Amino acid sequence: MAYTQKQIDKFNRQKYITELEKISKNIFRMLRDDNVNSKDFVLKLAQLKKRFDARVEVQLDSEYHQQLKEYIIRLHRVTCLNEMFSDKNFDDIRDAEMSNLNRLQKLKNGASYKKDKHKSKRQNEDWG
Repeated sequence: MAYTQKQIDKFNRQKYITELEKISKNIFRMLRDDNVNSKDFVLKLAQLKKRFDARVEVQLDSEYHQQLKEYIIRLHRVTCLNEMFSDKNFDDIRDAEMSNLNRLQKLKNGASYKKDKHKSKRQNEDWG
């Protein structure tokens, strides 16, 4: 069975977004773990970024996905491409980067945080 171009594009888009999410989860896990040093972090991030770069690039519509991609590229540039990156630098940026990832998660979940305290009251307003 041959796939249509629309199906192929959708598949590539899903894989691209899944790869972004996977990278962010791995980064958070490494930042949270005190046993991870700068060398391990750089090796793992470089490996994840290499797999991400192998994916077909797609247009990202969501602000969350755009910012996540920019964050990953920036973090890769600051850590992996920096010859002077050390354990001290890693410890210095650890909390700040965890906060940045947390902000991105809040952006992702922003729609689900709307308060619907009185949802049942609004539904039953016309009951008299």
